[in-house]
Amino acid sequence: MKRSRIGKKNRIKTILVAALLLLLSGQCPACGKADVSSEASGQAGSEEEAENPFKVKSELSDAEASVNAKRIYRYLADNYGKNIISGQYCDKGIFGHEMAVIWKATGKFPAMVGLDMMDASPSRIAYGTECKTIDQAIEAWENNSLVTICWHWNAPSKYLTGTWYSGFYKEHTNIDLDKIMNGQDPEGYSLLMSDMDAIAKELTRLRDLDIPVLWRPLHEASGGWFWWGNCDAESYIQLYRLMYEKFTKEYSLHNLIWVWNGQSKSWYPGDDVVDLLGDDIYPGKHKYSSQQSKYNNLKNTTDTPMIAAMTENGCLFDPDSAVADGAMWSYFGTWGGEFVTDSDTLNVYSETYTEKEMLEKVYNHERVITRDELPDLKTYGDVEKTENTGSEGTTAE
Repeated sequence: MKRSRIGKKNRIKTILVAALLLLLSGQCPACGKADVSSEASGQAGSEEEAENPFKVKSELSDAEASVNAKRIYRYLADNYGKNIISGQYCDKGIFGHEMAVIWKATGKFPAMVGLDMMDASPSRIAYGTECKTIDQAIEAWENNSLVTICWHWNAPSKYLTGTWYSGFYKEHTNIDLDKIMNGQDPEGYSLLMSDMDAIAKELTRLRDLDIPVLWRPLHEASGGWFWWGNCDAESYIQLYRLMYEKFTKEYSLHNLIWVWNGQSKSWYPGDDVVDLLGDDIYPGKHKYSSQQSKYNNLKNTTDTPMIAAMTENGCLFDPDSAVADGAMWSYFGTWGGEFVTDSDTLNVYSETYTEKEMLEKVYNHERVITRDELPDLKTYGDVEKTENTGSEGTTAE
């Protein structure tokens, strides 16, 4: 099995860049982890911070963001450029199969769990699906885990032309989002609004408990494989902004942190409706590069300084490469199934995409945060009392 793929020159580069980041981030030499305490982050105005490429915007897009949404955004901002938060998509939540496989292989659990509102789509419920995502999100938060949720939006039943459970792929629908958005299909518009109402009502359960969620809707649009990307970029942008308006204004879902993952700058809906930038990257098997070019492209989406995350991935990237290249993804979210295990029942790790040695390296790396290393997320930062975080201040009003 191959060890780190960084050669001698890159190892020297890694040491130099890591040393620079150490100075910029205030890393604690004694423990090896970057110091993310409130005291360490409260040095706004210093020359080091002024040159810090990992500064981010100070406030969430939602002016009425909940207390815990602010806490989590602050935590992400405080860690950005210092540490990488581990994440794993798992249909059964924090106690699901992929989580058990990773723990057995590394002795660690991911800090973030990825979930999906897919089975809450009305056209899937019509076929008898039951969505347990909200219960799993509550369980994760109660066990001090970060939560991110996407939505493989099954198109309304009227538009399903292929396999019903694949109704988020364009090949299985005849939905025309351009016609819906330009007024040529008013019934379609009503159906999409109704679907969003259904999801929003589910999410109010999390709102009422002030459980913050990294909400990642309408993902990978520019790829064109989902129906919400099989259209002009402007139609997609309209739909995204309509969802934002409905969720934040009509349903007061102020617990959501909005993660945009459209995969192309031309599909960007605007700084006023986005909190984080994300990219989904599946480079193949045993390809552990930092994906620096994609990181830089993502950061160039907007002039507003934003946190950048690898919102989905197949194989893992080498944290040493990320540090050396300055591609410090805020977090990663490995997709489930074959990217972790080939077995549906046994807790046996699969090396098809990431070799076990690299998995162990990632989950035990000094720069990678696992669940046991998370602070108390319900009290982090005392945001109700603190004016500024110091990360260009994730404002905590």
